[in-house]
Amino acid sequence: MTPSEIHQRLREKFGDQILGFEGEVVEPTIKVAAPAIAKVCLFLRDDPDLKMDSLMCLSGVDDPSGDLVVAYHVYSMAHRHRIALKVFVPRENPAVPTVEHVWKIANWHEREAYDMMGIVFEGHSDLRRILCPDDWEGHPLRKDYKVQEYYRGMKVEV
Repeated sequence: MTPSEIHQRLREKFGDQILGFEGEVVEPTIKVAAPAIAKVCLFLRDDPDLKMDSLMCLSGVDDPSGDLVVAYHVYSMAHRHRIALKVFVPRENPAVPTVEHVWKIANWHEREAYDMMGIVFEGHSDLRRILCPDDWEGHPLRKDYKVQEYYRGMKVEV
């Protein structure tokens, strides 16, 4: 199934929750409304014609638009097709439903996006920092991140 056929299938199923499609890029991408992402992912995994059984990557991105983005790269082992999904969330209180019930590997990917970008994955079973210490201040991959001067009495070198 081609990326545009996948997009059309999602538009038929989810209507206005599918916000756009970029097909003339390196990785064809479908924009999804944040509240619908878990349902869309479940459909992509369970529909026999799509069978997107592999979450290859989930990343948090600080977009030039000012929003934060969660990018999902999914693949079908059976059909050998792939697509990227993007969800845009505001910088203030960024939240999106978890997809760890769809693909178990999302647990770690979502924890990393939470730790590095501050994106909250609602319904996640264990949303806590994975790379930084629990008491670290801020989210290091945000463009507006300011490195703290001291951590536990030690000077933080940049």
